[in-house]
Amino acid sequence: MNAEFVVPADYAPVLNLKDTERAIRLIKEFFQTNLAFELNLARVTAPLFVKAGTGINDDLNGVERPVAFRIKGMPETGVEIVRSLAKWKRMMLADYGFLQGEGLYADMNAIRPDEELDNLHSLYVDQWDWERVMAPGERNLAFLETIVGKIYDVIRRTERYIAYQYEHLEPILPETITFVHSAELEEQYPDVLPREREYRACREYGAVFVIGIGGALKDGQPHDGRAPDYDDWSTRTSAGRAGLNGDILVYYPVLDCALELSSMGIRVDPAALLNQLELTGNAARTELLFHRRLLAGELPQSVGGGIGQSRLCMFYLRKAHIGEIQASLWPDAMIQRCREQQIALL
Repeated sequence: MNAEFVVPADYAPVLNLKDTERAIRLIKEFFQTNLAFELNLARVTAPLFVKAGTGINDDLNGVERPVAFRIKGMPETGVEIVRSLAKWKRMMLADYGFLQGEGLYADMNAIRPDEELDNLHSLYVDQWDWERVMAPGERNLAFLETIVGKIYDVIRRTERYIAYQYEHLEPILPETITFVHSAELEEQYPDVLPREREYRACREYGAVFVIGIGGALKDGQPHDGRAPDYDDWSTRTSAGRAGLNGDILVYYPVLDCALELSSMGIRVDPAALLNQLELTGNAARTELLFHRRLLAGELPQSVGGGIGQSRLCMFYLRKAHIGEIQASLWPDAMIQRCREQQIALL
């Protein structure tokens, strides 16, 4: 059983199993409808698997294993379960002919076998993956913060909506989200790790967007890992920092933790892609399909990200374990302890 698994003292679920399932449906329907309206997104059908060796799958931090298999009717083709749709979405913006200010979203379902299983992390990942075409002149922090603000408004709106449906749930999110750079957090809390910095910021502000995820900080380490070929985490901004991406995090009192709800950012242009591939020792990726298309100018400049579906539902419904929202596999010891503490895993 993972050492990070915790059981809150005196935990009791607000909703029973049947009401939980109904609430999950209400949340997902309301949230995606409002997200699509605010960002001008159209829903598209997404793949569950892609060809290996094309550069389309998400490399995450570069060390996680993909779930891979062979197809009987295509024995020469390697196939991988998607780990996110970060790069696939950008190609679809071009292939579907989306215009500036338009975009897409999709239901992304992934399997990540190297996840450390705990209250927040599962083998199964479900999120809304979204991507929107942007103009070259929108390649700045002000535009990114505008998009973050729109998403946060939908997050708050959904919290108020589900609290109206169930009287025992009360909204707790602050009216506005606070923007802070990962370098600022390092300067403010130099003696603690990034996760503790996030926790302290979330405790203070309630909701934060941490800018600049992926590039090295003063200590030589990034705030967190990020692949080099979708988010732009290296471009210098007018604020004197690096990075045009970040994470939305909120304080979650049930587990007394910082809860990441979304990872997003302005995507790499050809210059940022080459720079980040060089910085991470991945220059050979320029030969892959996705990277060739981007460097050839075939893909639009875009902003995009992923929003965790189970994480959002867990937050709104004040659950102690993500397994109360989604069906997955868990260690026997964790299942037994959850059963003893009224945590009903699906």
